[in-house]
Amino acid sequence: MSCLESYFGAVPDPRAANATHRLGDLIVMMVAASLCGATNATEFSLFAQERKQALSRLIAYEEAPSHDTFSRLLRLLDPEAFGRAFAAFAAGFAQACQGVVSLDGKALRRAYEKGLAASPPLTVSAFAAETRLCLAAASPGDAENEVEAALKVVELIDLTGRLVTADALHCHTRMAQAVTERGGDYLLALKGNRRHWLSRANQHLVETAPAIAERTETSHGRSEWRQAEVVAAAEPLMPGHRAFIRITSRRDQAKPLTRLFMASNLLSPPQALDLTRAHWQIENGLHWILDVHLAEDLSRARKGNAPANTALLNRIARNILQIADTDTDKVPISHRIKKCAWNDDYLINAITHMR
Repeated sequence: MSCLESYFGAVPDPRAANATHRLGDLIVMMVAASLCGATNATEFSLFAQERKQALSRLIAYEEAPSHDTFSRLLRLLDPEAFGRAFAAFAAGFAQACQGVVSLDGKALRRAYEKGLAASPPLTVSAFAAETRLCLAAASPGDAENEVEAALKVVELIDLTGRLVTADALHCHTRMAQAVTERGGDYLLALKGNRRHWLSRANQHLVETAPAIAERTETSHGRSEWRQAEVVAAAEPLMPGHRAFIRITSRRDQAKPLTRLFMASNLLSPPQALDLTRAHWQIENGLHWILDVHLAEDLSRARKGNAPANTALLNRIARNILQIADTDTDKVPISHRIKKCAWNDDYLINAITHMR
């Protein structure tokens, strides 16, 4: 039996009691299809029909489910329960993972109802920079926003020994408290949405001699100079707050760019340079792959819970693809998707051989 079924088979089944196919089997089919490039219910059904010989090594079924079966399941399945199962599944990949965990939201740009193109649904993900795995994800519920979704994500993962980074939207007391209560530290961007804190940070950096480090790096044909200034906070502005950090950067001959952060640890300036940059791995390591290789931005799954559940399916597939070919890390994700599509043994091994 696939370990996928063991994790996701216990998710509450929203269908009628006389449903033909087991919930765990359907989830295995959708994940396997996603690994091979399928992106919607019609393609999931076609995959189950055409790749039955391969899937029979994991699950048993007589007839391939129809596209209506997959579509109905995606619309009705509880995304919170599905998200909890995903977080447990992801924890099995990275039990010893420490270091930076980046929080960031990503819109599903085409998964909107008619007339709501300006506000497509979004999903907030937690991404481990060290292992390049998505640890958890959640979508806002009715009358909720990205802030609430990010707090849901924090509740899903063990933060012991981890540092949470996030943009200025998540620099608030509730986030700081949620992270510290779960044994983690934080490094949160500080901008004008917290103008009083921003003013205090700038004043403190002027009045107190900061510890300073700078670094010049050349990559991709451009040179970038970066400087970190770190000062201890005179008094905490939110739970666990211990330091203000200012990062100043200049790329080639452009004007310098200054960013401020609040941290729960008094980091050294070299640490501050490394950790503030590590946050952006979520863009290249997760969001870019979801859009370019798994076509998430092209998804039109927009009814009921389908956007949130489709986003979770994509992140499950992304994690499996990340650890496939661990002996040959230079195999690009695009090639791993093709190998799943063309090689039954490779597909089955990717699904079943989990750490």
